[in-house]
This record gives sequence, C-alpha cells and structure tokens, in this order.
Amino acid sequence: MYFAALLARTEDGWEASDTELDDVETLSDLTDLAREASVDEDTVLVFIEQEDAWFGVVRVDGEDDPRIFISDATAAARSSYGEILLTDELLGREPGAEDTIAALEELVGLDDTEDGDPDTTPDNNTTATDDDDDDDDGLDADAVPAGPLGDTRILADLGLPEAELLMLRTDALVEIADALGAAEVLETVR
Repeated sequence: MYFAALLARTEDGWEASDTELDDVETLSDLTDLAREASVDEDTVLVFIEQEDAWFGVVRVDGEDDPRIFISDATAAARSSYGEILLTDELLGREPGAEDTIAALEELVGLDDTEDGDPDTTPDNNTTATDDDDDDDDGLDADAVPAGPLGDTRILADLGLPEAELLMLRTDALVEIADALGAAEVLETVR
C-alpha cells in the first residue's frame, strides 16, 4: 500500500495535500506537480511511502533541480513509484545508460543461430534460447545499491538532521512531519 502527499511551505506554516501519482511517469512530472502546489516558489516536499518497505522524499525549491532521498533503494527499485525517483543521476549512471545496456544485451544474444536452435560452440555450455532471470521491465534491483540513497541532508535546514533521517524506518513520514512542525496538517490528509 502506498501513501503520497505534498507539503508546501507557506508564510503561515505548512499546507498538506494528498496526491495521486497515477499520471506521474517521470521525476519531471513529479517536479511539475510539486511546483504547481508551491506558494511563491517556496519549498515543497513530496512524500512517497510504501508501507514497511521504503519511503522517499523529493524536495523542490523554486526552479532548482529537485533533491531526492530514498530510504531503501533496493526496495524502491521493485516499485513503479520508486523507479520514478531512481534516476540515472541518482544512481551515478550516464543518462540513457539503461537503454544502451539493454540494446547491447540484445545484440550479444545474436549468435548466428536460428531461434530455438541451441548454440553448440565448444566454449559455450548454454543455449541461445536460455533466458536471463532479469526483469526487462523496470530497474534491475541487483544494479541498485542497498540501503539509503540520495541527499541525506535534504531536510537538515528544516529541522531533521542527517543522522536522524538515516535512522527512520516505519512511520517515517509521521516522524519527518513532526520534526518539521507539520504533523497535524499531514495527519489531515492521511
């Protein structure tokens, strides 16, 4: 079960709204959604949580690039919403690297045998039809580092130091909102 909410900072404190992520396919879409909720280009936080598995925070400050923190990148890689946050930049890859790797893997499978015929070269004990167990849809969880990933100081200036953020596990969004002084407004949308 997922929960997603926006917290927008205003002159009077924080305003919360729950949000649907059904139409969000990319980090750019999510950033645009956050900017639409912004008051005077002030800070907006997007919270995404998969119950007892992982949580993510995206911070958008005006027109600056979004800052991202994910509590467990491996768990997030198994989630369609997590994949939105696990950008090439965050993973330390060249943009489009995943597409290039997939194309190269497809080319490597071409070995002059017809579909279904085994590859009988002496140095290869497998057949050309052997399939990898990798899921072609989405990220390969093995290619994603285990544990927290991203900007660990994302909330430090708002009242949640890096060390405390890294210790959060269950009910993390409630604890984050409490540290920001926004627990009551977040609870209204929960």
